[in-house]
Amino acid sequence: MGMLKFEVPNTLSIEDAKKRVQALLSYWGRKYGVTSEWAGEKAQMKGKAMGVKIDGNLEVLGAKISGEASDPGMLLRGQAQKYLTRKFSEYLDPKKSLEDVLKGEE
Repeated sequence: MGMLKFEVPNTLSIEDAKKRVQALLSYWGRKYGVTSEWAGEKAQMKGKAMGVKIDGNLEVLGAKISGEASDPGMLLRGQAQKYLTRKFSEYLDPKKSLEDVLKGEE
């Protein structure tokens, strides 16, 4: 099966963006059991969410978060792309503090 590529713009510093992405991956870990491992600014993700296998990686770059994950197939591809873009955009929103973002996940 192919890979689903994603890029989300980022205006935060790499350090702040990484903290927020780590928070998002922690949320996915609590909610879906997705595991993640970091090496510098790169992370590997593995798990299963709502019956869909997740195997991917991402990198926190200066102006974007870039990555790829296992393609869930034609029927779910659009929904998966929208979900990833929405969640990363929420967590990387410079108008909100990380605490405000996390409050919305409770």
